[in-house]
Amino acid sequence: MQTFAHFLAIATTILTVAGMAWCFVVLIAAFSFRLSTRKPLSAFTPGVSILKPVKGLDPGMLEAFRSHCRQSYSGDYEIVFGAGSEDDPAVPAIRQLIAEFPERLIQLILCPERLGTNGKVSNLIQMLPHARHDFLIVNDSDIRVSPRYLERILSPFAATATNGKQVGMVTALYRGRIDAKEGRFTLGAMLEALGIATDFVPGVLAARLVERGIHFGLGSTLAVRREALQAAGSFEALVDQLADDYELGARIHRAGYKIHLAAEVVETSVPAYSLSGFVSHQLRWARTVRDSRRWGYVGMLFTHTLPLAGLNVLASGFSFLSLWLFGLAFFLRLGSAMQVGAGILSDRTVLATLWLLPLRDCVAFLIWIWSFAGNTIHWRGERFILKDGRLHKAS
Repeated sequence: MQTFAHFLAIATTILTVAGMAWCFVVLIAAFSFRLSTRKPLSAFTPGVSILKPVKGLDPGMLEAFRSHCRQSYSGDYEIVFGAGSEDDPAVPAIRQLIAEFPERLIQLILCPERLGTNGKVSNLIQMLPHARHDFLIVNDSDIRVSPRYLERILSPFAATATNGKQVGMVTALYRGRIDAKEGRFTLGAMLEALGIATDFVPGVLAARLVERGIHFGLGSTLAVRREALQAAGSFEALVDQLADDYELGARIHRAGYKIHLAAEVVETSVPAYSLSGFVSHQLRWARTVRDSRRWGYVGMLFTHTLPLAGLNVLASGFSFLSLWLFGLAFFLRLGSAMQVGAGILSDRTVLATLWLLPLRDCVAFLIWIWSFAGNTIHWRGERFILKDGRLHKAS
């Protein structure tokens, strides 16, 4: 028993140090990204079609739609919405938007066919023939953007990488938005927003640093050249994929195009999750990432800095070294969280909810372990089996 306890103490010490090293990687990645955003924007304003598949109407969604109509963009653009039927609750909001912004070209396309298990991609397949332009932007229906969104997202397409690759996709970071006026400051919502700012986005930035670029897409913004989309197999190749945003970026990268992470940060609306709702959503996300980046997901063990440091304290019998490492790990974790959450994302809720970080990290560590226990996920009220990135309807 003493030998095992000694081994456990050494193992958790090594894991704690690895977790601290991860925090340093995040700090370097954040600094690298900051440097890249200082480059001036190119005056590139091609015509662009914004594709927004919808299902249902969430609080704040109409205001998110309006933000796309208030663009200070000198080029031509249109917004193409896709709904499954006229009975979709989002349809009246879209018609209201059309009435409010008669100067904007806004289309509503009904997409009655279910072409695969991923309803969003099924809609996109039916919407694409109605898009007029060769540059396309797909983003989630709740995404809220700044007036310079189109300018900042399309500018990188004018550049050519040093290796001669053409930019085929531009994607963007996002922060969680919690609307206090609608009573959405639940514990689950705060943990969700905090996780986006201090766990998910740091992981994206670290991947950009370690892999020397972004090789996947984020659903907050998928801006693509039509030719790159076709080279990647178009939307038809994604109709049974859960992580369609990730997979589209990966396919465009494999097709020989560069993916650029824009300086623009958009907002996603965070639902008023209960604690169980938060856990269910995180478990779905965890199993999606596990299925998309298997070895990378295993390596995420080292990103759980605080839980690993806490386990080291217990395994080492509260030794002075373990307590010292815990204190150092704690401040490194706080520093990396603030650098990304407050510094890169300008997320004002991070400082207000930072006291929840230890709880959030412990829950995330348990979910990471739990995610290996099965392949079942719940998505939009349906139950699926996830296998090799594809969704299969559970019986």
